Amino acid sequence: MEIISYVGFDSRQNRTPDIRGAVRHFTSLFGERREPRAGAGFGAPRTAAAARPAAPAFRMDAVQNAALALISIIGRNAAKILSACAAAAGILLAAAGISSAAQYVRDYTGPLAFQHDESAESAVLSSIMAAFALEESGTYTSDGTLLGEGGAESAAQPFTQPVSYQTYRVQPGDTIIGITKKFGLTNISTLIAVNDIDNVRQLAAGQKLKIPSIDGLLYTVQDGNSLSGISAKFNIALEDLLDVNELESADLTAGQQLFIPGAKLASDKLRQAMGELFKCPISAAYRVSSYFGRRADPFTGAPSSHTGIDLACPQGTPISASASGRVVFVGYSNVFGNYIIINHGNGYQTLYGHMSKTIAQKNQWVSQGTRIGLVGSTGYSTGPHLHFTVYKNGKLVDPFSVLK
Repeated sequence: MEIISYVGFDSRQNRTPDIRGAVRHFTSLFGERREPRAGAGFGAPRTAAAARPAAPAFRMDAVQNAALALISIIGRNAAKILSACAAAAGILLAAAGISSAAQYVRDYTGPLAFQHDESAESAVLSSIMAAFALEESGTYTSDGTLLGEGGAESAAQPFTQPVSYQTYRVQPGDTIIGITKKFGLTNISTLIAVNDIDNVRQLAAGQKLKIPSIDGLLYTVQDGNSLSGISAKFNIALEDLLDVNELESADLTAGQQLFIPGAKLASDKLRQAMGELFKCPISAAYRVSSYFGRRADPFTGAPSSHTGIDLACPQGTPISASASGRVVFVGYSNVFGNYIIINHGNGYQTLYGHMSKTIAQKNQWVSQGTRIGLVGSTGYSTGPHLHFTVYKNGKLVDPFSVLK
């Protein structure tokens, strides 16, 4: 049997093959040697003696042996080849991962691209509340005296005429201020006190009111009261008390009613009757997560103006009407999510935002404490809470200034 040896390959020795030599030898089997043509190149034609021997003929067994040699080389270096392939694959995967991570960072991390500006929130509110602008804005002082009506001068004048009364039936669209003006009175607490009105927002068309001819309050005489004592208590001249009430003597009887001319309700009672003392709309435990006024935007951290207060509490916590009034809006916005607006009359409106569910219906009359919705996190919100806004005479006010 003919033995063929290859450069760089000896199956009888345990040594590292020369891959390049084996490849050169393998490819040489398919090469064809050609004699140079006569006169080609420089110098004389090559002689027969100098001619190269003819290339061996193509042999299949040689091809097979060469293939076996290549396989053997691969087998001996399989670990290195696999390691190199794995390294190359790892590099490719790492490159792909880095590219994907970079794309993710560009698309999903960094500052959130919110376009919200809480000055825009104020504009939204102003637009919404414009429909409820009142003609009675700023028409009375803290003690109930109507502005521009000469109330102070009237109160300082002596009361010499007996008080008289007439009955008035409330008409649609009437307000306590409008009725006070209609009958020439100067202080809104007069009608409230004489008619024992707990909440002026509950005045209804058809209701009858007792209208005195002059400003003042009704006082029920208690055991031990004296006319001089009542005169001193209300800072009213004794003669005025006698004249206004047509008293012939200073003797009083328990239960007797006296009209105290020029007297006014205490400011807290007036505010309560005018519905200016609001109840917190959340009766469950809550945390004030944001106060009224300047603050950092909860998403961007940019300085902004907060139009109300945020009361953080669990999802689904009941929300109640802060005061009695009529529901004038139920809807959704990108800022307030699901929200409700209640018009309380006398210059007040309240807004309840980010509800998970609204319960009250538009045009529904609600009393203080009526359930109107549930706490949620709809709209521009970072978590479950109630956004509570109060408007007075067309302007934002701090809700804590009116809450009981």
